[in-house]
Amino acid sequence: MIFAGVLIVIATFYAIVKKFETRLVLLGSGILMACIGGKPMPAVDAFGTALVDPSLTPIICLTMGFSFVLDYTGCSANLVSLITGWLKKMKLILIPATVILVWFMNIALISASGLAAAVGAILIPTLIRAGVHPAMAASTVLLGTWGSSVSPGSPFVVQVAALAQTDVMSVILPFAPKVFICVLITSVLLTMIAFAKKENSTVTEAAAGEENEAKKINYFYAVIPVVPIVLLIISSPVVGWIPQISIVNAMLLGTALCLAATRPDLKEFAARYFKGAGAGFSDIVCLIAAAAVFIQGMNVIGLTDFLIAGMSNSASIAKISAVFGPFLLAAISGSGNAAVLAFNGTVTPHAASFGLNIGDMGSAVQAAGMLGRCMSPVAGVTIICAKLAGVSPMELAKRNAIPCIVAGIAMIVLVLL
Repeated sequence: MIFAGVLIVIATFYAIVKKFETRLVLLGSGILMACIGGKPMPAVDAFGTALVDPSLTPIICLTMGFSFVLDYTGCSANLVSLITGWLKKMKLILIPATVILVWFMNIALISASGLAAAVGAILIPTLIRAGVHPAMAASTVLLGTWGSSVSPGSPFVVQVAALAQTDVMSVILPFAPKVFICVLITSVLLTMIAFAKKENSTVTEAAAGEENEAKKINYFYAVIPVVPIVLLIISSPVVGWIPQISIVNAMLLGTALCLAATRPDLKEFAARYFKGAGAGFSDIVCLIAAAAVFIQGMNVIGLTDFLIAGMSNSASIAKISAVFGPFLLAAISGSGNAAVLAFNGTVTPHAASFGLNIGDMGSAVQAAGMLGRCMSPVAGVTIICAKLAGVSPMELAKRNAIPCIVAGIAMIVLVLL
């Protein structure tokens, strides 16, 4: 069954590369693996569960609705015109600055998919308008979505602190500077790739024409798209300036502000909003649900357990497997959560045997899982970023692969050696 699972995973990635219908490929592969494993129903159940996931589905639908009305009312155009003028002066650091910005935001907003949906709807179109290739724009946002690896609110960081029998900040403080160096490495490498592929910020004629047409910027309109993001940051437990606001409520408040400020045709406004919410469900939620079936199929056939057991039992290469075990599983399956929990539960408590402390090893394990997810074509956060840019998830994986792999090597050197 393991051999069959490996063949199916390879065939799945090949089909995605060849641009077959991604949802159909993931569904078919997941159900096939589950059937071979003799338990097809868990895979089927995973699809329905993901469709109504209360932690993700409302966020995606309401965020996409908000995005559609921002376009309709011209708020997005005003923001883009405002930022594009500034970005043109900072072409050399546009991509790395975006990676670092998203990474810091992910510390406060630990849901990578929720962050991508909320922030990507603004940053990705802005980068594209500034002349960045759509796939590179999406890759830039995606590459910043592992900041929660140093967030006090991350359950994985809490797990490491419990294993080390210390407080959370004692785990984060010595680890954060090292992991931030890895962030800088990824941002610089992605910038180099963008220049090599000529996908960097070079304002196109179309963008320049749009900018000329929108010389008179309505600054109030331009602020509206970022209001939900600001609310989410200042209300997060990490900042705590105001009572916490959910992403759903922040998007609803942003939509209400957009309606009140722009006073558009109410019927058309509502139509655009619900069209966006529907597009979010059909294009993004359904794709994430299909990916959930694929991941469940890997679980049923035993491929996930096989990979975890293989790296957990490799004591002689524990320092390498601590990073690249969760990293590779996250890259393949789209989620490193299982690998992180299993590795930290079985191997990390014995960190002293490898000449390491539990805090360093556990931190590297959970950060590597999140980093590997940034180059997975089936991860929910990848799917969200790709859809916002109108490109294939595989295009993002190809661009982020080298930065993520090099950062993984750097993490081994900085944290574990």
